[in-house]
Amino acid sequence: MNSKTPKWMDWAREIFSLSQSGITYSGNQYDIDRYKRLQEITAEMIASQSEISKESALDSFSMQAGYITPKVDVRGAILQDGKILLIQERADGNWAMPGGWADLGDSPRSVAEREVWEESGFRVQAEKVVAVIDANRIEPMEFYHAYKIIFLCRLLDGEPRTSYETLAVDFFDPDHLPPLSFYRTNEEMLKEVFAHVADSSRPTAFD
Repeated sequence: MNSKTPKWMDWAREIFSLSQSGITYSGNQYDIDRYKRLQEITAEMIASQSEISKESALDSFSMQAGYITPKVDVRGAILQDGKILLIQERADGNWAMPGGWADLGDSPRSVAEREVWEESGFRVQAEKVVAVIDANRIEPMEFYHAYKIIFLCRLLDGEPRTSYETLAVDFFDPDHLPPLSFYRTNEEMLKEVFAHVADSSRPTAFD
């Protein structure tokens, strides 16, 4: 359900993951120095193929201690009168289903419900997992592997309001969507949401 990841990104992720595991578990300083050099090479690969500098990549690496696992992005899909709720992201000016990174200690459904409330002003109840998607990221601080969980939510109450992360909140007809914030929400994800609304017995989509 996501665009194909560039091969160089696959290589960079694998090298970084292996080197980070080596740094975490090796007790030999000589080996640790070699693993750190592999991380430098990974940062150089990223810098040569993107707008991310080597220094920014290394700073990002330094924040990922221990064994590397995917990050989790949770989104809430809310429909009203056949239209879907989207928020305009302050980060890029484009639109997405409300949501964000899961926090430690929170259940997936609580993340969806909280993010919808904070970003849109609507209180919802998460009722069904629409999809679990292998959602790789390329933007700065989103270099790491990520999974996206999309919940179909029931609207309880509230009024549209913006937040420090959002510029606008609105409901959109599936045939008249605004420019989408691609790495957060794309048309294929929204098609899956509408398919679940049309068929309540549709099984969860997953990669």
